[in-house]
Amino acid sequence: MRHEYQPPRRRSRLTRRGRLALFLGMLLAIGAAALFPLLRSGVAPEKPRRLTIPEGWRAAQVYAAIDRELKLPAGSTKAAVPTAGLALPAEAKGNPEGFLFPATYPVTSKSTPAALLAYMVDTANRNLATKAVTDGAKAHGMTPYQTATLASIIEAEAESRTDRGKVARVVHNRLARSMPLQMDSTINYALNRSTVDTKLSETRIDSPFNTYERQGLPPTPIDSPGLEAMAAAVAPTPGDWLFFVTVKPGDTRFSATYEEHKKHVAEFNRTRAGAGAGTGSGSGTTDAAAGHARAGSRAG
Repeated sequence: MRHEYQPPRRRSRLTRRGRLALFLGMLLAIGAAALFPLLRSGVAPEKPRRLTIPEGWRAAQVYAAIDRELKLPAGSTKAAVPTAGLALPAEAKGNPEGFLFPATYPVTSKSTPAALLAYMVDTANRNLATKAVTDGAKAHGMTPYQTATLASIIEAEAESRTDRGKVARVVHNRLARSMPLQMDSTINYALNRSTVDTKLSETRIDSPFNTYERQGLPPTPIDSPGLEAMAAAVAPTPGDWLFFVTVKPGDTRFSATYEEHKKHVAEFNRTRAGAGAGTGSGSGTTDAAAGHARAGSRAG
């Protein structure tokens, strides 16, 4: 068979510039393939928004904040609680008060009230499950739920880290002596308000949160306590205090005797009268304090 002679073919070799162009072309092709689904859907990656829950908020405030953030009708988040499958202790009886942990949470268009509530409760459980909290609660003969309840009172009553430890000690000392706690913050919770003025008649209301009339801790937490309040609950400052009153912002007086406490209450009343606020019981205080050997308080 006859074969025609063909000269050997030279292999084409890319120049350095050519190789670079080919490499860039491949990258562009890969990028276009990855971007194509997004372009076709017209949706760019969503940047999560942030929802911040401050220390001391009550569950009702958290529900309202979630409704606003998700642009839902008022009451939607509260209505979602029974079916949200929240990992609450049995003592809570389905009530997440005190377990909607104060923190900043990511929110997207796919967020639901149930998912956000579950995230908050899981965060609270992780913080209550630490060795320091668990060991401290056992040392005081408390369950984690009781610890959260105590911490919520501390959160409502104390203005600073130093005060938190002392308020915690007042509560522990009163519980050890079977004395009613007599905290204005629990009255405020029962009446769904926040004030420094508590009337004597209000200390006689029929409510399980009336710690003037009932001994021991209230049946549930009264707000969402933060880490510092939890730490104070299990490791209170050493002391023999049984009373306290916030004479003015930044000036909380702690007393071991009722006589000493009455002097501080009188100063509180003078300060309030000088400011034109009149007299009232809150922050430690007046007519209620005069009739009761009470602990005193700031505001809940």
